[in-house]
Amino acid sequence: MRLSRFFLPILREAPREAEIVSHRLMLRAGMMRQQAAGIYSFLPLGLRVLKKIEQIVREEQNRCGAIELLMPTIQSADLWRESGRYEAYGKEMLRIEDRHEREMLYGPTNEEMITDIFRSYVRSYKDLPRNLYHIQWKFRDEVRPRFGLMRGREFLMKDAYSFDVDEAGARHSYNKMFVAYLRTFARLGLKSIPMRAESGPIGGDMSHEFIILASTGESEVYCHKDYLDFPVPDADVNFDDINGLQGIVDKWTSHYAATSEMHDAAAFGALAADKQVSARGIEVGHIFYFGTKYSEPMKAVVSGPDGVEKPVHMGSYGIGPSRLVAAIIEASHDDAGIKWPEAVAPFRVSILNLKQGDSATDAACEGLYRDLIAKGVDVLYDDTDQRAGGKFATADLIGVPWQVLVGPKGLAAGTFEVKKRADGSRENLSPAATLDRLSR
Repeated sequence: MRLSRFFLPILREAPREAEIVSHRLMLRAGMMRQQAAGIYSFLPLGLRVLKKIEQIVREEQNRCGAIELLMPTIQSADLWRESGRYEAYGKEMLRIEDRHEREMLYGPTNEEMITDIFRSYVRSYKDLPRNLYHIQWKFRDEVRPRFGLMRGREFLMKDAYSFDVDEAGARHSYNKMFVAYLRTFARLGLKSIPMRAESGPIGGDMSHEFIILASTGESEVYCHKDYLDFPVPDADVNFDDINGLQGIVDKWTSHYAATSEMHDAAAFGALAADKQVSARGIEVGHIFYFGTKYSEPMKAVVSGPDGVEKPVHMGSYGIGPSRLVAAIIEASHDDAGIKWPEAVAPFRVSILNLKQGDSATDAACEGLYRDLIAKGVDVLYDDTDQRAGGKFATADLIGVPWQVLVGPKGLAAGTFEVKKRADGSRENLSPAATLDRLSR
């Protein structure tokens, strides 16, 4: 993509309403625009990141055996009355009447609708287990939306729902998602730590929040230092291996890890001083087993081997791709701008023509641009007539992982200057070596 043809409305100053780093940088980098309180348009640069995050989430859901569908944003109030949540949910739910005066709502979540879909088609234990997921926009009318995408009203959500005959089956489904989440966040360039979360009236130990450590995190979290070095399961992990998955989950829950709400100061204090990690954290995912909370009132039952009908056991599993855009920035930035992990970067390489209009630099940039595209590399070519300093600032702000600086001095020596955004390291490489390095 040529920058001269791309829509990238850079702001030199952060708007006053932006209180946290990710909000400031997303507005400055031309990734999004606020349309109303807590509601944003994703501009082209931001959308490229969002789509890459969404695809990684999808791939790991598919890998663990979940099946994708798509449910609507607008739901019938009748379904929520069946579960007993319509009146209890509160003002966060946006309630709507259609032209026929039927009560509807803009979905904040999908437990009722997925249960209705399931009960309409599944009758026998032989058709279980099942895990159905979708990636869809949600709306919750936050009383005080703030912090950009970290606490917005409209957001993109991956929510999955598992259905099992009994609690033992539900635990295996839960473990599948637990491991899938570890892999998902690792692929996004994040180190996530599963922390025990409040299970509510259901009880038990099957609820975890996945937390990433970031100095600008929402709340204080506490964990054992060894979690920072635990290896994430490989791509060939066997999701059908009940004992193997349980072993992975057991390892990742073997040490102390708690959010401020679940913190036990005495248990944390019992850890060796050099193993105590107290830091700020951001929640990036939540998995939860809720048994028959929805299947009982909504009559989602299956017949067992003995012919007796029983309500299915369910779990829900959420990841917010739109929120992850902000969370990744919170975890990976510096004073100059964003540092995207390569897996989610809007472009992998940015070519900076330091003397636009010069025949030699123009030709060198055009050649490298064509060659990288031919190799399948996502590349942004800054072919604008902006001064070099402005090009450097833009490239650092938008956080493209690799920058190639092409100017008369380097060309005279037969080299391009290649900069790695993550650590600022630079090296001079020949055009052939540059192409090889950036297309690996």
